[in-house]
Amino acid sequence: MQAVITDIDPFDLPEWLGTHDVVWHAEAGLRTGHLVRGRLVAEGETDLVCDLLAVDEAYPEPVVDDATRLRVHQAWRHGQVVVGDLRGRMVLAVPGTGFGPELVLDALGRLARAVGAHAERYAALLRLSV
Repeated sequence: MQAVITDIDPFDLPEWLGTHDVVWHAEAGLRTGHLVRGRLVAEGETDLVCDLLAVDEAYPEPVVDDATRLRVHQAWRHGQVVVGDLRGRMVLAVPGTGFGPELVLDALGRLARAVGAHAERYAALLRLSV
């Protein structure tokens, strides 16, 4: 069954995403596929669930519907990232079928920009194995 992503307005996210140093912690390795679970952490703040979703995976079935996939690609082309809710978890939806370190950093940089932060205030703690 294809996932349904409900948009989240970046202005509705916690203020600390734009004012603190933030680290995205991967809960699994980047090689786990099109969905990598993680969370955003800042000192003194409650963690925020934030998964990464690559929307172009199509086997054994498409990850998202065509309209959502198009919206994600359009946002990416314009230097943005789709921030949404997927089954009760926040996701950053990006073009592609999987993740490498550069794509993770790019997605986080776009999130930082969306919440009014400088990208250098964001970091990633990656897990490379499955």
